[in-house]
Amino acid sequence: MIRRTLKQLQNMITVENDPAPYEQVEINGVCIDSRKVKKGNLFVPLKGERVDGHRFVEDAIKNGAAAALWQKDVPNPPLHLPVLIVEETLSALQELARSYRRQLDVKVVGITGSNGKTTTKDMTAALLSLRFKVQKTEGNLNNHIGMPLSILNLEEDTEMAVLEMGMSSKGEIRFLSEMAAPEAAIITNIGESHLLDLGSRDAIADAKMEIIESLPPGGLAVFNGDEPLLQERMAAHDQTLTVKTFGRGRRNTLYPVFIETGNEGSTFKVNGQDLLFNLPVLGIHNVLNALAAMLTANHFGVPFEEMNEAFSTLKLTNMRMEMVQGAKGEKIINDAYNASPTSMKAAIELVEKLTGFSKKILVLGDMLELGPQEKEFHYEIGKSIDAGNVDYVFTMGKLAAYIAEGARESLPEDRVFSFPDKESLVKELKKRTDNNTLILVKASRGMRMEDIVHSLQ
Repeated sequence: MIRRTLKQLQNMITVENDPAPYEQVEINGVCIDSRKVKKGNLFVPLKGERVDGHRFVEDAIKNGAAAALWQKDVPNPPLHLPVLIVEETLSALQELARSYRRQLDVKVVGITGSNGKTTTKDMTAALLSLRFKVQKTEGNLNNHIGMPLSILNLEEDTEMAVLEMGMSSKGEIRFLSEMAAPEAAIITNIGESHLLDLGSRDAIADAKMEIIESLPPGGLAVFNGDEPLLQERMAAHDQTLTVKTFGRGRRNTLYPVFIETGNEGSTFKVNGQDLLFNLPVLGIHNVLNALAAMLTANHFGVPFEEMNEAFSTLKLTNMRMEMVQGAKGEKIINDAYNASPTSMKAAIELVEKLTGFSKKILVLGDMLELGPQEKEFHYEIGKSIDAGNVDYVFTMGKLAAYIAEGARESLPEDRVFSFPDKESLVKELKKRTDNNTLILVKASRGMRMEDIVHSLQ
């Protein structure tokens, strides 16, 4: 993590005051939450809609912070303490991250896409770790606040950083990419997330392509070659880049020639290799995410022959196709972190194909930010459910009720349930589970469906 004196910070960001008495104070790391301050941190107070972090500056320093930023339009700065007054604290945080990134001798892999960013990040970091000292975005720190924190958390001797980039509107990926300055970029796919903000899949593709603009000549661009929207845009782009594609299609740089799925993960082969890869992650869609990671790692010198070593110890961020056990011994796929029509269909198809269970139950909640067609998207999800391979469908939320409506086209009424709240859903769900039951729990982040998982444990 960043280790600098306040005097050095003055050369990295624009400071409005003269903190001469404190210029030799050294900060170790950065924190924006006064409750999580560690000894030596620089505390950055942010002004939110409900809470102004400036209220906690003195407490943060009392609790171990070495210094703090202070926004100049906030009255009564505690000048008896080591504070740096800046125009705006969030902008200063971002400026500090950009400056620190320029000082680091690190190669950055940036990852964006509508689905699969976090899983691909985890896989890419695991593979690169076979050859390099690697750090990655922790959790979901992938936005205009999380990205600078991720960069400032990098150690000076880190050789490769794998940074996830999220967005909700045009220009955000460009902003994050300019900050991170990646040598390689992965675009996992173009889905329906953010249709509410961007209006069309074309606009989403344009926004995701912003990550490519920041690549240096000869930089690596890895993208889903099965997506025409990406193919079209990449063909019109700067041809000085090294371009590699992944997907099911045989025109891709890397594609699967064999896939076998099981209850513990997948085994697969790819073109050009005789090796059988073992991926301890559920879902064929995650095999495709693995291909993106493999292409990237191989570009930086990781041999395909060694990749199973990284896959064997792979740990994914929580709530991404995470298999857990319930109190009755039931198996629960906790995929509650987020959802879009594309990822929802992939998760349902996985459940439909898994064998060895006497009962399979879908627990699905609202998919958010889908725009004017949100009802249709939910209805089509329900309509696509295979009644021969799913025993019950439980939904929670106003939009998910349309999933139930669609499901009733193929499943009888007594196998489809729709609830307005989690408590009533869990009560009914528990009546239908035993130690040979498989349950999928999935919805958008705002639904907090992990509460249902916890209620079953």
